[in-house]
Amino acid sequence: MVLEGNPEVGSPRTSDLGHPGSQGSCVLSSPGEDAQPGEEPIKYGELIVLGCCEEGGEETEAQRGEVTGPRAHSCYNGCLASGDKGRRRSRLALSRRPHANGVKPDVMHHISTPLVSKALSNRGQHSISYTLSRSHSVIVEYTHDSDTDMFQIGRSTENMIDFVVTDTSPGGGAAEGPSAQSTISRYACRILCDRRPPYTARIYAAGFDASSNIFLGERAAKWRTPDGLMDGLTTNGVLVMHPAGGFSEDSAPGVWREISVCGNVYTLRDSRSAQQRGKLVENESNVLQDGSLIDLCGATLLWRTPAGLLRAPTLKQLEAQRQEANAARPQCPVGLSTLAFPSPARGRTAPDKQQPWVYVRCGHVHGYHGWGCRRERGPQERECPLCRLVGPYVPLWLGQEAGLCLDPGPPSHAFAPCGHVCSEKTARYWAQTPLPHGTHAFHAACPFCGAWLTGEHGCVRLIFQGPLD
Repeated sequence: MVLEGNPEVGSPRTSDLGHPGSQGSCVLSSPGEDAQPGEEPIKYGELIVLGCCEEGGEETEAQRGEVTGPRAHSCYNGCLASGDKGRRRSRLALSRRPHANGVKPDVMHHISTPLVSKALSNRGQHSISYTLSRSHSVIVEYTHDSDTDMFQIGRSTENMIDFVVTDTSPGGGAAEGPSAQSTISRYACRILCDRRPPYTARIYAAGFDASSNIFLGERAAKWRTPDGLMDGLTTNGVLVMHPAGGFSEDSAPGVWREISVCGNVYTLRDSRSAQQRGKLVENESNVLQDGSLIDLCGATLLWRTPAGLLRAPTLKQLEAQRQEANAARPQCPVGLSTLAFPSPARGRTAPDKQQPWVYVRCGHVHGYHGWGCRRERGPQERECPLCRLVGPYVPLWLGQEAGLCLDPGPPSHAFAPCGHVCSEKTARYWAQTPLPHGTHAFHAACPFCGAWLTGEHGCVRLIFQGPLD
């Protein structure tokens, strides 16, 4: 999937009617009002796209004409295939804007439906329109909020969208081009951030269009709240999951919820586009936490706070772990050749000659070889020469998006069947985290490439053989 960023946009929140002090989240690295010359702008957090990778690369000579494993993924953890350029990137830092652009609910009008277009003709006035019937609509006007920054996410490439998001297909790769039918809304959601400590970030379904309006048509799920206000859901919904115990070594997956246009929290509908809403969850909020997942029905984003990122490994630490693993001189137990993880700087065109390969069912690490093919079991099936288990045989790639890691632990586990390597706690967390897919399905997936995980545990402990000398 792909993200694009633009610093000149904002968005509101409906549930704030009667709560004028509420606020949301922000994006990009533009200096804030209080930032002194030379100082870094205040950062609210970062959004990271899960599974941002594409398939690619030529087959090696050893692979041509042979049944190997799945074709190697060219994964760009934290960087798109063509590189992060301009608004197109897979990771975005959200920082305080030079000037507040947030909005908050102000006045609610009951109006005849035929007059709605006239009432919403003022592009400078943000508003949300709820069509109740052919003759009756409710319009909620929004006013400027100097205490918040607003940012919008969606599929549209119009200027009011800060981050343009395209679908991520299962197994990695962005669905691009006119033939790819997207399930992500053009104006999917908006994030509002408080401009003052503790810089709370809140998420809301739906974003404002070029006319600064949000329209919920007659068929959209909407209702009147007990206090007389309005609320509703978007067609495919915006789902959020907050991890239990924070995003750390002790984390566990939370429960997926749906966020309304006003920022209220509901249980999931029977299917993504069902008109009947779930039940209101009063003891939960739309405040983003470190490790919160945001699903837009086609792409999933991870929210990391500045404090959380301080606990994550750095790229220098990941590189040191790679060098340490290579310094141990692991060997292929059959070919007795020395194995080494390639440097991320060389790119991901094809597996290197010294690339470690793994049998994902047992975890035994080898160099590449063409033995043990089991064509009767499938084109990707190989028999491990050490333990005789049959399963996929794939190259190992170190995960390079540090923000996806729960801890700086050593790269000891690999996801099955893609072969991306990370720490044990990181692997087990993502293997236990179901990500939404389609209208009502959930699958655990590799956070680095998006491949659906297989096997009993979704990951495997790597078994290396040390040098014989």
